[in-house]
Amino acid sequence: MNSTRRCLLAAFFVSTVFFICGTAQAQTSLNSLLKPYLTQYDLPAIAAAVVKDGKIISAGAVGTRRAGVNIPVTINDRFHLGSDTKAMTALLAAMLVEEGRLRWNTTLAEVFPELTDKMDPGFRLVTLEQLLSHTSGIPSDNEDIVKIFADAMTQNGNLDDLRYWIIQQWCKRPLEFASGTKFAYSNLGYTIAGAIIERTAGKTWDELITERIFIPLKLRTAGLGQQSSLGRIDAPLGHAIIDGKVKAMLAGLNGDIPPIIGPAGIAHMSILDFAYWAGWNAGEGKRKPNLVKPETIRKLHTPVISIPEKKDAAPGTPSGGKYALGWGEFTVDWAPYPLLYHGGSNEMNLAHIWIDTKRDFAMVITTNISGPKANEALLKLARELYTNSVKKQKLNSK
Repeated sequence: MNSTRRCLLAAFFVSTVFFICGTAQAQTSLNSLLKPYLTQYDLPAIAAAVVKDGKIISAGAVGTRRAGVNIPVTINDRFHLGSDTKAMTALLAAMLVEEGRLRWNTTLAEVFPELTDKMDPGFRLVTLEQLLSHTSGIPSDNEDIVKIFADAMTQNGNLDDLRYWIIQQWCKRPLEFASGTKFAYSNLGYTIAGAIIERTAGKTWDELITERIFIPLKLRTAGLGQQSSLGRIDAPLGHAIIDGKVKAMLAGLNGDIPPIIGPAGIAHMSILDFAYWAGWNAGEGKRKPNLVKPETIRKLHTPVISIPEKKDAAPGTPSGGKYALGWGEFTVDWAPYPLLYHGGSNEMNLAHIWIDTKRDFAMVITTNISGPKANEALLKLARELYTNSVKKQKLNSK
């Protein structure tokens, strides 16, 4: 090897090491912070990331993909987001509003005129914004809703056909309360909002969220449904509590909620992609891609109605605060003002997203199990991440 080539290789080696080290220093590992949560809260795995000014400043993922088996999770592993998908559905609706194809006050009767004669009078007047803010008058999950979802799975057609079938069946029922007057967290309402998006755009919600959100934002690990592949443990499996025992749920019939309910909560992605999504929202239009105008993002983030306090709320569902369009606003004792927040769970996974738009700051936390204990863990970790970040920022500003 001649001296010139040796010098070039040496220079390349040094620059490569510098680049790798520089990247490592810029993004702090959270693994040592996360590990105690595994044993303290009986979590198979946990992952978290912190974003400031659109850049991921710290991230980590620890634990196993399957409880009882040593299959370590990685930072690129896909975690299920549950109802954190709702903000993405609301963003899809906002795109169509900006394009003039929908209005926030577009009614169900306008979108589905062929069903008007069958619709309950109150149902006809339900608007897109009311569906997205859970103020439509359509109830929270109950036995009738579970049955109609199950029945829809026996119908012929693509997912948009099945969501339309649900509207055909449900539209005859009276509302639980006058639309726009109360809050009721409704997965059915978001499924119907997804059907409005499908009718307007001429494609399934599943295609649209992929084409108009996942791809433009370069969320390369993002997908829909179960985060693992059929017959494989290529992602953290969700874990259900069955007869008091923790059971790892392989991909299959019971590995996730039905895809019909997709607009209400079936997205999955890595903690890094989840963090990027959070950071994009925290900037409220400061950074590309410009999927909608900044004022539209702020509208999605602006509370519409107060949420009645519910101490026994299931993990992943609102327990109080206010609700915007796919986002909640929640007050905690460790932040100086209310933060944007949402939780998501399919009862086998749990994900939290926190956004402080005033500081252009966000946190995302995921685990592959659900329940009160897991929820307590994620809330405690959120406090720790936020307070550590505030302290660090104050030190850096001195």
